Amino acid sequence: MKTTLLVLVLSLALASTALAADSILRPDHPERYTVQNGDTLWDIASMFLTDAWLWPEIWQINPNLENPHLLYRGDLITLVYVDGQPQLTAARGRQAPTIKLSPTQPAAIGDRNVKLEPKIRSSPLSSAIPAIPLDAIANLLTAGRIVEQGTLELAPYILAGNSGRLILGPGDEFYARGETWTAGANVYGIFRQGEVYQDPETREVLGFEAREVGTASVKARDEDVFTLSLTAVKEDVRIGDRLLPTEERLVESTFYPSAPGSEVNGVIMTVLGGVTQVGQNDVVAINRGELNGLEVGDILAVYKSGNLVRDKIRKERVQLPPERAGVLMVFRSFEKMSYGLVLETEQPLRVGDNVQNP
Repeated sequence: MKTTLLVLVLSLALASTALAADSILRPDHPERYTVQNGDTLWDIASMFLTDAWLWPEIWQINPNLENPHLLYRGDLITLVYVDGQPQLTAARGRQAPTIKLSPTQPAAIGDRNVKLEPKIRSSPLSSAIPAIPLDAIANLLTAGRIVEQGTLELAPYILAGNSGRLILGPGDEFYARGETWTAGANVYGIFRQGEVYQDPETREVLGFEAREVGTASVKARDEDVFTLSLTAVKEDVRIGDRLLPTEERLVESTFYPSAPGSEVNGVIMTVLGGVTQVGQNDVVAINRGELNGLEVGDILAVYKSGNLVRDKIRKERVQLPPERAGVLMVFRSFEKMSYGLVLETEQPLRVGDNVQNP
């Protein structure tokens, strides 16, 4: 009797484990998929999983692959089961990058010795697919900066353009003046005041957007007046724009979406681009950052407030529970706030919607 009971308990435990494992798979998931042009890791994970950010839990690293975390066009993704647990494996296709160099060497052709010139043997070369649509956030990966109050006001400013120019373009030289030049800095970003981010809950100012409009290199210095040459522009550079030294920081281009390591509860403060409704691939600013444990790659669920309905039985109004309406990923975090990319939407999102752990 005890043996039969033990077998029954173990069977139920194994069944519940298998059920829990299968519950993360989409009912219509494919058995295998070949990576295509335009795919992202998020797209592929969404084909197999109910929640794409769960992919690390079933990703089986192949130690025989170079860079096993990266996927390339032509790679074959296969769903297999190991001890009853689902796992995704990758078989490298022909598009993974390989280049071989042949050195200069003599070769005998008939009675003559011929010197062979260096050449390149190459196989099809492709870049690893991104985790998310990088084109949606490319500008903010390199140019967006959040600064403290007074940072831009105290920074050096463009005093005048060469030959009296008021609007500057690439190659133009200009003069800038200030008292806070950074020693040893030869390259400066040119910035203009952007949005002021204010916490909608506490009204605290979380940061000031410094929008980069160009870059310039130092040519000469005469006391507090510098001569610089404009090397690149993103929009018109004007008299009065401010200069800050370029940041030395790692620019993330490969993301590994995962759940935050701590409890997060915040709201969408604004959507970049000046619109009010938020859709897939829109960039939003949220009122939580590094102080709240948020890191690049963290996934947050977006919830809309439940409707206020009238209870006809008790003759009173009732606030319905919030509804999950989308998913976003943090791609850049600051001390008190973060930028996130909306990866999924089940209904239109708005400024003020809640964000929390998925």
